[in-house]
Amino acid sequence: MEASLFVSKTGLDAQQTRMTTISNNLANVSTTGFKRDRAVFEDLLYQNIRQPGGSTGADTVSPTGMMIGTGVRIVATEKNHEQGSMVQTNNALDLSILGEGMFQILQGDGTIAYTRDGSFKLSPERNLVTASGELLQPQITIPQDAESVSIGSDGTVTVQPTGNAEEINIGQIQVARFLNYAGLEPMGRNLYAETTASGAPVVVNPSEEGAGSLQQGSLEGSNVNVVEEMVAMIETQRAYEINSKAISSVDSMLRFLNQNL
Repeated sequence: MEASLFVSKTGLDAQQTRMTTISNNLANVSTTGFKRDRAVFEDLLYQNIRQPGGSTGADTVSPTGMMIGTGVRIVATEKNHEQGSMVQTNNALDLSILGEGMFQILQGDGTIAYTRDGSFKLSPERNLVTASGELLQPQITIPQDAESVSIGSDGTVTVQPTGNAEEINIGQIQVARFLNYAGLEPMGRNLYAETTASGAPVVVNPSEEGAGSLQQGSLEGSNVNVVEEMVAMIETQRAYEINSKAISSVDSMLRFLNQNL
């Protein structure tokens, strides 16, 4: 019966971790470019009491064997990188990616991070930066005399200088594609880091080589579905309760043995 207590305890731990994952999804339901997490479960090692196919007599074998499980654990949390809904902002510096790809962000330590959050601002040097002040790569600098900024679906950035009828091309925004987006490491601040699991980034222009196109004046919202998360929360709560009930039942059985034997 002690084994039953341990198995139920692993169930409590796993469901508690799943609830934390769901809570994080719900907390970020309004976070620009957020991708929801999913807890991945796996069963633990089994006690091999009798091997399936093992001999049970001179001419007979066990058709199923006897394998007793020892519980469950969460082996991973996996990001779902499906497209979030588009939110129109009509801000010229807000960008969303329709399809695959991520913006490249230069961090303070010189490394490149990646994001789907395209809510860019102008730095004092008139460079496009994130809300934390980190530079978009390749670097885009808006001239002082720019009257308007236009960003095409292919990432071409043009400005309309004051008093000039012709637009001037000032740069090209590129996006990074990955073989395995789920392998990216979430860093906070809406940023992801490259890992061995994600593979090396393939940097291309938007709308080329399978990359998505850019849409100016809009942002990609979180892909968290509140209804789905609420259903998962109820399921997790019930699973936690039934594991707690199993522990209480085993405790009652042990108490009966102590009192009657």
